[in-house]
Amino acid sequence: MIVLPIRTESVVRRSPTVNYILIVVNVLCFLVFDARFGIPALALLKEEYLFFQSHDPRLLQFFGYQFMHADAMHLLGNMLFLWVFGNSVNGKMGDGPYLIFYIAGGVFAAWGYAVANPTASYLLGASGSVAAITTAYLALFPRSHVTVLLWFFFIYFIEVPAMLLIGVKVIVWDNMVAPNLGGREHIAYGAHLAGYLFGFTGSLLMLAVRGLPRDQFDILSVWKRWRQRRSWETAMSDPARAQYGDMARPIITDPQKLAEEESRLERIADLRTRIGDAYERGDIETAVGLYEQLLATSAAQCMSERQQLDIARHLYGGGRFRPAAMAFERFIDCYPGSWDGPNVHLLLGIIYARDLREYEAADRHLTESISELRDQTRRAQCLEWLTNVRTALGRPMPEAT
Repeated sequence: MIVLPIRTESVVRRSPTVNYILIVVNVLCFLVFDARFGIPALALLKEEYLFFQSHDPRLLQFFGYQFMHADAMHLLGNMLFLWVFGNSVNGKMGDGPYLIFYIAGGVFAAWGYAVANPTASYLLGASGSVAAITTAYLALFPRSHVTVLLWFFFIYFIEVPAMLLIGVKVIVWDNMVAPNLGGREHIAYGAHLAGYLFGFTGSLLMLAVRGLPRDQFDILSVWKRWRQRRSWETAMSDPARAQYGDMARPIITDPQKLAEEESRLERIADLRTRIGDAYERGDIETAVGLYEQLLATSAAQCMSERQQLDIARHLYGGGRFRPAAMAFERFIDCYPGSWDGPNVHLLLGIIYARDLREYEAADRHLTESISELRDQTRRAQCLEWLTNVRTALGRPMPEAT
């Protein structure tokens, strides 16, 4: 039985240029350095300097081996996985970070292989790098589905959860179970496992420190929602804790009210998921409509940093100044340390001054903005608006320091 991933359902919001280039470079290196297609002298050079030698590793080998492949099937298998999973990861990370992540995954895979195989052994292929990209996809898009070609007498196309395909089939079965059942020889399973480890933990770290944009689809958000559900279930099963514990709220004992609260929480979760789906499709108008429904259900809700900002900007661009101001205010409250914070304060100040004529709020945001802005053009714009607002309020401008 043959199982091959064909495509994912995750939307690529920006062109995965580096992933395209990496695929082309891998193919070109195979054609140039392979003795059957390329130049014989280069094939000898490859064996001497570019294969990774675990017993005598050299710096160039950590990088060169990633672009060498044993045969066409080896190349095609790696490039298929890189195409299916790499486009989405590249789109999420951006070109520069993705390239560094890809190369670093290959380097770590080679190191892991050397640790597991200290005696004379050779390694080549992009499998370690591709393994890192595959588990990075799992960390970034754990709830997505993958369309799989299943060849068992007949050809079938089925959709499989990414977590099931990557976690169970690709990692556990192909690299842990199958080798012990007499699987294929001459496959560097140690490099695969090291690549998987790097890709998953590296992506988790980048998400945790916000080196990558967060949303409700990444694995940390999924884990957070699971913990919230568990906490809710625990609280509801323990009346004393619900009434006197760290939640500091009375327990809902009325079955009807409890059912209503559970229904409300389910609706919040459903709306957040639908907003994220619409946003990923690029349907920002639908996302904004669903966001307004979300606020009507729970005014304290806030989307991911990028989604919240884009929704607020869309409302502002549509001339809906009051909802836009509220959405920008939620952004400031939820992400006080954001790099976009000074510009959002400036825009809020302009909205309150020009569009809503609420000069106290405008003064507050413009004062906050001018203390943080570094761009001289924007500082001049902020100062001009702040002067107008202070004039309208009858207040003097603060002295320059």
